[in-house]
Amino acid sequence: MSIRSMTGYGNATVEAETFTLQIEVKSLNSKFLELTLKTPRDYNDKELEIRNLVTNSLERGKVLVVIERINKGGVKPKVQVNMPLFSGYYQMLKEAALAVDSPDTDVFKLALSYPDATTTEVAEKTNEDEQTLMTQGLLQALENCNQFRADEGAVLAQKLKDYVNQIGLLLNQVEEADPKRIQQTRNRIRERLQELALDTPIDNNRFEQELIYYIEKLDINEEKVRLRSHLSYFLEALENGNGKKLGFISQEIGREINTIGSKVNDAIIQRWVVEMKEELEKIKEQSLNVM
Repeated sequence: MSIRSMTGYGNATVEAETFTLQIEVKSLNSKFLELTLKTPRDYNDKELEIRNLVTNSLERGKVLVVIERINKGGVKPKVQVNMPLFSGYYQMLKEAALAVDSPDTDVFKLALSYPDATTTEVAEKTNEDEQTLMTQGLLQALENCNQFRADEGAVLAQKLKDYVNQIGLLLNQVEEADPKRIQQTRNRIRERLQELALDTPIDNNRFEQELIYYIEKLDINEEKVRLRSHLSYFLEALENGNGKKLGFISQEIGREINTIGSKVNDAIIQRWVVEMKEELEKIKEQSLNVM
């Protein structure tokens, strides 16, 4: 199962005899499904069905669904006047005009423009045929959005693989340089001890025991093995298309990189550790957009 991006876009146009439906679906990354609907007023009773269709198809993401109904020529809207409300607006404005000795010639037009004074309805109400067309159009837009997500996911997967492989290459350099680091540490301690001891002979057995104890604290072999394992596991999870798991594995990768950085006392290896952290930040950022 390939990964999918949470960024997507899909649209569809449905033609009927008296109207056209234009449907758009846009999605961005989010931990959960955050759905916003913009639909004609006639479709308010269809909101639950629309939400179910989107939820079943897109699963996660910050999603915007826009459904626009465009009436074709010859279909005229039906305007209704809310008489009690309009009369109240009209009387209030007329009295206000009279109170300030102002002409009331525009009172009628102004009262009509007040909130809810008029309502516009399409003469042809939503019927079963229109409901079927809306569902078909929405499903097509959702399918297009998912295809967009799949295409984006392929690009995203390649980026993540490149970042992981780069960390692997840096780890190879660390593994190659690590034995030299240990030997340099051993030599440095011996030279320093000889400087301090001056003419006092050194107990080599005791020195080796103390040195082993000290070097064990600087040993990063376990961290290197675990980091290699986490990188492999990340690529495996990437093939299975599990975005949340990628986030958890990224945390484990970061833990091993940080531990290596805290243990090594070598300038070159520290530079490679910093580069690993840079690649890991790219992984974390991109993983947020994976389904």
